[in-house]
Amino acid sequence: MASDPKKKNGPSANLDVLMHVPLQITAELGKCRMSVEEVLKLGTGSIIELDRLAGGPVDLLVNERLVARGEVVAVDENFGVRITELIARPT
Repeated sequence: MASDPKKKNGPSANLDVLMHVPLQITAELGKCRMSVEEVLKLGTGSIIELDRLAGGPVDLLVNERLVARGEVVAVDENFGVRITELIARPT
C-alpha cells in the first residue's frame, strides 16, 4: 500500500492544523485608570497620560498573553511594531 505524499505524519501534521487559526494580536502602549466622568469629558485633542514613558517599549500580546516587547515604527503611512525582545515562556 503506497502512502499519499500529500498526507503528513508526526508533529508537522499537527502544526499544519493550527496554521490558519486566527489569533488576536494587541500592541499595548500603556495603561491608565479613569472614572466614567473623566471618560465622558474626553474629546478631540484630549490627552490621556499613560503609565509608560514616551518612546518606551510597547508590549505585544497574543490572545491577551505577553509574548514580546518592541518599538513603534512608521511604515509608509501606517504604524507597526519592531520586535526587540521575545518573552521567555514560564517554566
